[in-house]
Amino acid sequence: MPRSIPEMIRGDFKCEDIAKCILGLKDIDIETYKTLAMKGPMTAEHLGEILKRERSTAYRSLQNLIGCGLVRRETRTIISGGYYYEYIALDPCRMKEIVQGNIDMWYNKMKKLVADIDKDIMK
Repeated sequence: MPRSIPEMIRGDFKCEDIAKCILGLKDIDIETYKTLAMKGPMTAEHLGEILKRERSTAYRSLQNLIGCGLVRRETRTIISGGYYYEYIALDPCRMKEIVQGNIDMWYNKMKKLVADIDKDIMK
């Protein structure tokens, strides 16, 4: 993955790279999101089985995705007593909105900083 903006401009990178960079995600997080988006809601345990990872790894990935707003968790009741959590991926269009919103916020912040770069850099 590119490490700087000039590398991104010159390089050949994918949408996944942008999502990872802008949202602070890892490869496993993208894989987790894609799995939930394609296969539908599931538990962390079932997700771990599909991804061929430990349940704890799937759970950490789910927490990352919840943190950036791409996955939500719902409580399901077991008729005989108890409950479990089911994780649901938000629509990919929502991911696009979140990524675009973060890019816009970053751009506006950078634009403000650049406005005074000639003065600030010489301090």
